[in-house]
Amino acid sequence: MAHAEIGVFGGSGFYSLLEDVTEVKVDTPYGAPSDAIMLATVGGRRVAFLPRHGRRHTIPPHKINYRANVWAMHKMGCQVIVSPCAVGSLQRHIEPGSFLVADQFVDRTNGRADTFYDGPITAHISPAEMYDPKLRELMVKTVTDHGIVCHNGGAVVVIQGPRFSTKAESKWFTDSGFHIINMTQYPRSEER
Repeated sequence: MAHAEIGVFGGSGFYSLLEDVTEVKVDTPYGAPSDAIMLATVGGRRVAFLPRHGRRHTIPPHKINYRANVWAMHKMGCQVIVSPCAVGSLQRHIEPGSFLVADQFVDRTNGRADTFYDGPITAHISPAEMYDPKLRELMVKTVTDHGIVCHNGGAVVVIQGPRFSTKAESKWFTDSGFHIINMTQYPRSEER
């Protein structure tokens, strides 16, 4: 099987960045991933790209097979997974068009399969440093080097979707000091 060092879960806007694309279908013990993996070259490096909602954007956030997606990237040999995504701002100083590289998350989802440890062995995962500090630093530098406003650190609230938060929920999240809101940042690749 072909390999890639870097995995990217993204949306349709990333297709234009891919060169020398080869589609790879990956089987996983957790079912099918959202789509075929697109093995490509980006900036001279081999990258495995997977559209989290499927190529035609047909999979809503609460139906994404996150475990299959992560397992597929693991099977491709990815050592790093980057997961850029659209978010809503919960704080006035985080303006549209800016970036935020999160360092914490708050899980407000329900019913999503979110672990590879279903037994028979019990394992506990610490969420204290869920986002790799070195990768975060590199992302912040890259974004700011391109002249884009980038907020270094902050908490993303992950909601179930597909509905947006109510006004009361958004006020609660804002008053709690959370920075951005999203539907796909959890579950991710912590355990692999």
